[in-house]
Amino acid sequence: MKIGRFVEHNNLTIDTVRHYMDMSLIIPEKKGGQYDFDNNCQKDLEEVLAYKGMGFSLSEIKTIFMFKRLAKFTEYQENEYFKELFINKHNQLEQQLIEIGEMKERLESKLKELSEKKMNNESIIGVDIRALDILKCLKCGNDLELFEGKVSKNQIINGKLKCCCGEEYLIEDGILKITCINEKHTSDFDRNYINDYIKVTDSEYLDNVYRGIEWINKKVDFENLKNKVILELGSGIGFFLRNIYECLPDDSIYIAVDNDINRHKFLKNILAATNCRKNILFICSDFQKLPIKEKSIEVLIDISGTSNYSFDNEEFLLKLIDKYVKDEASIIGTYILFEKFALNSLIESKYRKNFMMDNVKDQILTLKYNIIDESISRHVESGGIYEDYFVDGEKVYSYIFIGRR
Repeated sequence: MKIGRFVEHNNLTIDTVRHYMDMSLIIPEKKGGQYDFDNNCQKDLEEVLAYKGMGFSLSEIKTIFMFKRLAKFTEYQENEYFKELFINKHNQLEQQLIEIGEMKERLESKLKELSEKKMNNESIIGVDIRALDILKCLKCGNDLELFEGKVSKNQIINGKLKCCCGEEYLIEDGILKITCINEKHTSDFDRNYINDYIKVTDSEYLDNVYRGIEWINKKVDFENLKNKVILELGSGIGFFLRNIYECLPDDSIYIAVDNDINRHKFLKNILAATNCRKNILFICSDFQKLPIKEKSIEVLIDISGTSNYSFDNEEFLLKLIDKYVKDEASIIGTYILFEKFALNSLIESKYRKNFMMDNVKDQILTLKYNIIDESISRHVESGGIYEDYFVDGEKVYSYIFIGRR
């Protein structure tokens, strides 16, 4: 019979049968360009499945088949061989059962430990009262004052910020919402996003992300962030912030900016559950409409924020927000770069300069940042459904640097 019928008759897949053929467990005859599976093939397959059912691996089954096909011992010798083989496999399975039992007990103990573990009350994360000193009205630039606010432990949870010109800004669930935000940026955030992201994203791509965060963690002295105002461009769901959160000084103010309110809510809930309260100011806004006073930012965090902005904009984001940054400031940045662009590249020609090393470095130097340390990641050729900005033939890598001016 042909392979299609053989596969259907035995309720297997073609890939499985071909694998057995590659290992010479099944040896069909080739007739006229097609394989013919006879009774011997059927018997061999049934033996393979029988041995698999007893716990033998395919490599072990191949050894058994070689013995049967080549040794040609007497029936007594063959029986003795199989008797010893099955005794050894039986002993092996007995040992595995003991080990599995021990693993099961350890798992049950861990589950009990986690079930009995009591969580402390969640931390309160809102708009820190001190943050009012660095906020301004987008219309006239004057200071903002709290109006009708609910405050807990110096954190504004709900309320309004008012300006003398009549402008108002809403604080809802500890997040400062800028009313001019474009609603198209908001989405129904999938709570399983992180799990899905890791599952479907290329492992080499993820490895680059992890290596980059680790490199930054080793290079940054978090003591130097004490009493500093820190701005992160595009905090998203907080891959970076969640990694450094507990290292942040208690007296620093970390401004997390994103234009998707649901991403903010997701990240805020995760951080609140850590029982470690830091001063995180969540601002839901576009980058060019930040209610922040000029020259108030002392540390700038640009973890692919500029790169993500560059997918749809020609301007270099660091240049656009430079008015918020002090003349003496530090920066931590990572940038998505292309080794080359394919003919069918997803990056429009007018945006490509911001994904090229020479231009990125020129822009950084133009803003008078001196590079203290830098690193270049390995090149990757695929991302995943969430990192689908490059096509076959394009190699992407990251440029990471720490600078100061």
